[in-house]
Amino acid sequence: METRQHRYDRYRKALAGEALPVALVDMGAVDANVDAVASLVCGSGKTLRIGTKSVRSVDLLRHMLNRGGPSFRGLMAYAPAEARFLTAQGFDDILVAYPTAQASDARLLAEANHEGKRVSIAVEEPIHLDLLEAAAATYGVRIPVVVDIDVSLRRLGGRVHLGVRRSPLHEARGVADLAARVASSPHLEFAGLLGYEAHIAGTPDQTPLGPLPPRAKRAFKRIACAAVTTLRHEITTEFERRRLPLPLFNGGGTGSVASSLRDPSLTEITVGSAFLGSHLFDHYDDFRPAPAAFFALQVTRRPAPGFVTCQGGGLIASGAAGPDRLPMPYLPEGLRLLDLEGAGEVQTPLAVPLHVHLAPGDPVFFRHAKAGELATFFRDYLLVRGDHVESRALTYRGAGECFH
Repeated sequence: METRQHRYDRYRKALAGEALPVALVDMGAVDANVDAVASLVCGSGKTLRIGTKSVRSVDLLRHMLNRGGPSFRGLMAYAPAEARFLTAQGFDDILVAYPTAQASDARLLAEANHEGKRVSIAVEEPIHLDLLEAAAATYGVRIPVVVDIDVSLRRLGGRVHLGVRRSPLHEARGVADLAARVASSPHLEFAGLLGYEAHIAGTPDQTPLGPLPPRAKRAFKRIACAAVTTLRHEITTEFERRRLPLPLFNGGGTGSVASSLRDPSLTEITVGSAFLGSHLFDHYDDFRPAPAAFFALQVTRRPAPGFVTCQGGGLIASGAAGPDRLPMPYLPEGLRLLDLEGAGEVQTPLAVPLHVHLAPGDPVFFRHAKAGELATFFRDYLLVRGDHVESRALTYRGAGECFH
């Protein structure tokens, strides 16, 4: 196994002559992560869809799909404009996992399907259907739609809700009713269901940064997994009772790969962060991706013995504010952020252990908390293979695109 010092030396050699800051992706680690996920999916009877929000680079998405083989099918996008951009790059079979209430978005979906691409979108309420039907009628197409379900852990008649706030649909009857409404439309196609267990995928088993001890987190996840599996089974049973076809049932995330693959109701899972290995996924029991995406800052100051200051920083992840959202100094090993300063706006001070020697100009490599959000700060990724830069991959930002 490669030591952290060897990895630091390798990346430092690869970046010799590069102007910092830069973002880099270790393609050896990416390939190892893709292969690991593909081996999990192979034989499960399910397929895999790549979550684009965790990658945000056309070249990397294409590489991952090609390497993943036949079990990797299509993409899960997060915005209609992003899906439209991806169809222009040659991608097909795209599921937009978040609904829209804008007519302009509905037109983008209709355009893509009119051009022969298959782009579906999640829906939850009649207003979503009305907009899509109007656009589909204008373009003379049928837009595929996927009904989104809230699979959060609910107790006491919904008064206790543990999970993200997604769809208002959380019972089998309501899900089937909306699916039947879609199936009856001459302008829409019922394409399946989406039931993402974000409360499970987003709960590390043993992170030292959260408020709950590992035993409590594992107990919560066991209860939540059982409830999600039961709800999905109730929904599929209701579809069978009504003789409604169910072409697709999507769920899963990097933090819940194992439980999703075990769920017989699902036909496909979505994975994204597993391929780049951001640091939020260091503390899961079932699957731990290899760190593959980094950003490098230069040391510019040595304000006191045992401290250095890097130029740049502030790449803080979205979500509930907390120390787990900060970037992690990774190489050289042993560096740490200062509690009173964290990741600064234009400089990032670090505490340096005695065995580490850094001089002005030396690189420090950080890991972002969330895989895809790193791409929003850089125009391209340096794709490192071994100790050299193999090529560069534009991020969405570098391609001139910004999706929200």
